[in-house]
Amino acid sequence: MEKTVSLEEIVALCKRRGFIFQSSEIYGGLQGVYDYGPLGTEIKNNLKQSWWRSIVYERDDIEGLDSSIISHPLTLKYSGHEDTFSDPLVDCRNCKQRMRADHIKDNKCDYCGSTDLTEPRQFNLMFRSNFGPVDDGSHFVYLRPETAQGIFSNFKNILDTTSRKLPFGVAQIGKAFRNEITTKNFIFRVREFEQMEVEFFVMPGTDEMWHNEWIQMRLKWWKEQGLTDENIKIFHQPKAELAHYAKSTVDILYKFPHGFEELEGVSNRRDYDLGSHTKSQGSFTLQAKVKANEKSQDILSIKSDDGQNIIPFVIEPSAGLDRGVLAVLIESYTKEKLDDGKERIVLKIKPHLAPFKAAVIPLAKNNELITKKAKEISFMLRKAGVGRIKYEDTGNVGKAYRRHDEIGTPYCITVDFQTFEGNEETITVRYRDSMKQERISVNKLTEFITNFMRK
Repeated sequence: MEKTVSLEEIVALCKRRGFIFQSSEIYGGLQGVYDYGPLGTEIKNNLKQSWWRSIVYERDDIEGLDSSIISHPLTLKYSGHEDTFSDPLVDCRNCKQRMRADHIKDNKCDYCGSTDLTEPRQFNLMFRSNFGPVDDGSHFVYLRPETAQGIFSNFKNILDTTSRKLPFGVAQIGKAFRNEITTKNFIFRVREFEQMEVEFFVMPGTDEMWHNEWIQMRLKWWKEQGLTDENIKIFHQPKAELAHYAKSTVDILYKFPHGFEELEGVSNRRDYDLGSHTKSQGSFTLQAKVKANEKSQDILSIKSDDGQNIIPFVIEPSAGLDRGVLAVLIESYTKEKLDDGKERIVLKIKPHLAPFKAAVIPLAKNNELITKKAKEISFMLRKAGVGRIKYEDTGNVGKAYRRHDEIGTPYCITVDFQTFEGNEETITVRYRDSMKQERISVNKLTEFITNFMRK
């Protein structure tokens, strides 16, 4: 069994089987922008649902939020993004390509090898757009570069409507946009991406304890998604490389084909964000408070048990959903040599993440009795809510097995002539990973699939 996989193999699989496509491909494509196809959409949604279930449904201290993609410019002014959210940009005078200066090795162009490069200059990563019908440059907004600020700006609204006490968190999954200088490595670094973030608010002084606890929780969750110990590790960011808001940050790294890179960051953002928005003078809420001679310090604070206004510290686990999908695909992609000398490509993805939970295959697609029963079983499983079920009647059974191995379907259910023999209807269940087969009663099939989905 061969586990080494190249990025080219993953890209080819994604195009061939409908996981991920280049966006606007018929017009030459947009660099760093991708569309999720039928199967990729399923994996992406399944990973999101697994995260949401783990973070929100299985805990009692997290609320959910879905904030706007369009950001008020003052939000990103007082968050520090307008001044700090940039990368150093250089141009190659020889081939005219642009690159991030901090990614260049030996002062050579990544594309042609020339050393004739411009001096680095800062490039703002945020997408800016006109707001309103008149494009005069005076009314503009940003597409959010992260989902976090929507949580911070809604902090008081969430407190007022939930009566939460520390510690508690707010979870959000959503799109973010960064005008990256260089996009590469497929969906690893793109301009439009999706984040899974939590802002967990804690009492000052307990932040380091909570930071360590969230690091371990997030490592455990990624391993539950199928990522193995040898391909995942943690990295403590040096102080010189920390973001402007961070007290400390630990990155969870995954071994992508191009090396270990960040999959998720767990940051101690201290009280930077809530403190900055509280001090801002651009908020209508704050102006109203000042006019009413109320203290501005209580805008984004919470009362402690002794009645003091406290601006909480924040622990932020922030994962890239697209990077998560890529990591899952890489981890599960397997090439096996079969006894007959042929090669089998199988996506050994966790059942709860698989696009199809099962494929129901009639052995003889021209036999009305068999096809009718296969369709009945497909309908039964769909109604049971075990996940997406594929009724598969294209090609022969052997080819169907290989196709579903490649897209990660955990089980193939075959209805054959033996189904109708004896006192109880039975079908053949074939296991994706081992290729073993067993007979199971149709009456026990829903329970069987449901139990295995939890593994």
